[in-house]
Amino acid sequence: MTAAPGPGPRNGPPLGSRPARAPSDGRDPHDPGVSLARAALAGDTLAIQDLLAHLAPYVARICGPIALDDGPDAAQEALVAVFRSLRTLREPAALYGWTRAIAVREAVRVARRAARARPAELADLPAPDDPELAADIRDVLTRLSPEHRAVLVLRDLEGLDERAASRLLDIPAGTVKSRLHRARESFRKAWSA
Repeated sequence: MTAAPGPGPRNGPPLGSRPARAPSDGRDPHDPGVSLARAALAGDTLAIQDLLAHLAPYVARICGPIALDDGPDAAQEALVAVFRSLRTLREPAALYGWTRAIAVREAVRVARRAARARPAELADLPAPDDPELAADIRDVLTRLSPEHRAVLVLRDLEGLDERAASRLLDIPAGTVKSRLHRARESFRKAWSA
């Protein structure tokens, strides 16, 4: 059974917003996702379904800018990986960071597999009601590699620092810094051309 659209704990955070923070990093321990994760880890099969429905918008928001046209496929792959790996989640309060790591890895993998090469300066994304500007930005993003898109998503959309992005991508912090610089510079050049 699929969750009905609308606000509520079954649908997760709204697109374009960050989920509530967990205790170790400021997140609310009463967040519906954390409660669902606890129940799912305890073996509640209905909670697993609700948890995946709750995480779907969050995962889609991460996968979309990295995998572009293949974003829905990457999000689906990420949710399958979350389902399969749920037993490895040691602390339910770390749910969103753990899910983000899986989503980024799957989005990069799917984008590579599809031989795509694109991302953007995500801080400059247009308003939802500006389709022309959105199309222009998407065109510029298609020129960046999935690795550069992943760094941009983590730094500019998710707001992670270089160390956190480095750990998540399993690359040195200097590599994160250089990829971010190159991605932003490539975006600026393509945008002004």
